[in-house]
Amino acid sequence: MAHALSRPLSPARRRLLQTLPLGLLALPSAWAAQTLRGAYALYDQPKYPPDFTHFDYVDPAAPVGGHIVLTPPTVGGSFDKFNPFTLKGNAAPGLNTLVFESLMTPSWDEPNTVYGLLAEDIAAADNGLSVQFRMNPQARFSNGDAVTAHDVAYSFNTLISAEAAPQFASIYADVARVAVLDPRHVQFVFKRRNHELPILLAGLPVFSPKWAAGRKFSEVIDAPIASGPYRIAQTAQQRDITYARRPDYWGWNLPVRRGQFNFAEVGYKLYLDGTARLEAFKAGEYDLLQEFIARNWARQYRGPGFDSGALIKLELPNHNPAGFQGFVVNLRRPQFQDVRVRQALALALDFQWLNRMLFYGAYKRIEGYFANSPFEAHGKPDAAELALLEPLRAQLRPCVFGTLPRMPSTDPPHSLRGNLLEARSLLEQAGWHWRDGALRNARGEALVIDYLDTQGAMSRIISVYAQALQRLGITLNYRQVDFALYQQRMDSFDFDMTTIRYGGSTSPGNELFDRFGSRAADIQGSDNVWGLRDKAVDALIEKVVAANTMHALQTACRALDRVLVCGWYSVPQWYSDTFRVAIAAHKFAWAKTLPLYYQPEGWAVQCWWRV
Repeated sequence: MAHALSRPLSPARRRLLQTLPLGLLALPSAWAAQTLRGAYALYDQPKYPPDFTHFDYVDPAAPVGGHIVLTPPTVGGSFDKFNPFTLKGNAAPGLNTLVFESLMTPSWDEPNTVYGLLAEDIAAADNGLSVQFRMNPQARFSNGDAVTAHDVAYSFNTLISAEAAPQFASIYADVARVAVLDPRHVQFVFKRRNHELPILLAGLPVFSPKWAAGRKFSEVIDAPIASGPYRIAQTAQQRDITYARRPDYWGWNLPVRRGQFNFAEVGYKLYLDGTARLEAFKAGEYDLLQEFIARNWARQYRGPGFDSGALIKLELPNHNPAGFQGFVVNLRRPQFQDVRVRQALALALDFQWLNRMLFYGAYKRIEGYFANSPFEAHGKPDAAELALLEPLRAQLRPCVFGTLPRMPSTDPPHSLRGNLLEARSLLEQAGWHWRDGALRNARGEALVIDYLDTQGAMSRIISVYAQALQRLGITLNYRQVDFALYQQRMDSFDFDMTTIRYGGSTSPGNELFDRFGSRAADIQGSDNVWGLRDKAVDALIEKVVAANTMHALQTACRALDRVLVCGWYSVPQWYSDTFRVAIAAHKFAWAKTLPLYYQPEGWAVQCWWRV
């Protein structure tokens, strides 16, 4: 299964928990006279009490030492920088987890909750127009400098500037300014009420101004000056990187760090393609491989290492929202601007055959944009959804107000032939007719689609899909390019069709502006690869962001899901409710309690230990 880069921010609203400690600055009248305990949760109380000592899914007595070697599933064959926050180039894997830290950090066994890290306290204004953080006085960068409010302000202003990747400016668009109140207190003032901003800002990565050393941030590619538990130890040929555990790391005694990051060294190896990566795993070059292709899992994870028990296959529970994965068309191309053409493309995909013949029945169909979550729309809109949709009725397709369309099926009594006949009728209505050996419009232009891929994982699926489209007179060309060129073309929206995956969120919000918002459609490097510009979509994203209860959030997301599904902007693909992971056996151990929301690689790095 092809797998595009995702940008997993987990925005959510966090509310104030307790009153401010005596040492916190006197706050304006808009602030509650409350004491915080360094946690911020969405709607409910945090799971962990103020005096908790460690997360349940770690072992606080885990031994420290040894090493683990990994390979990233979504990074190209090489890297050329150590700055993950700029648009140009490919950053080394592991930096965000091991080297950089944020103001607060999430818990993996409860949704939408963060606990103090660089910032020990958080206070949100009663009027919803600002948030303040108090820095931990023990926090230190790797060069020994204290992490101060000035560093937070510098990091924020740098990330929202033109020198950084554009998604930061989009995510933080509702922040009017940042103010340094004193070396330990930083305040963010909002342009309007945005309940997600406190948690978004809690996830702000912080780095030292000395890292840039007077250069433009876009030109900074060398080793960071940050506060995380590891440092870059060595690299080799821009394909291998090793991180060394820092004995001088400031946060080892924090409850959010106890029992975590137990390896003395963490290494990453990059490979040019999936075949080389799998063979390297079998040869013992690294220790964990997450498999996304069902056929590989069923047929290629075998050999002497598996026979002897040196390598084992695990299927781990996956409770994460599935998010979205699908064939995405570029609305900037004229051939995709008619919704009937886009719907015809969906009718030509035979998921049931693919799942049966190629995927070994391993996948479930994605029907919309919030799969496997309470934010996914089903059936007819309820009264709460209609209250959001009715004011937009003139801008919406009629199907939004009826039973939500399901993705085309070939299970009896349906068939691919019947779906293709329906697709042909839609194409004719849109002005595309068979003529001179191809489907052509009134100007005689043939309907030709170039599918852009990297690593080649989608080649078998595209060959089947292309055959069905060919029966309609549509030519689908498969174009495989290396990762660097693929990323460059995606950043500049130079494609017809590709596969995109966006990770799910337990609380969707501000990231939707970057993914579906009209403004992001014109910003190179944004997540709006569709080129979607729709005022109704923009209005519903505003409702998502403004939601202040879980019910309101679910209602707004479902309404948005309906509009997106009825626009047929994508051909949704599939997801798995398990993680397929192969590991080197007898080398590692972990706590009996697994986290609820996690990714296998991050869980291994943070929670496992060497035996």
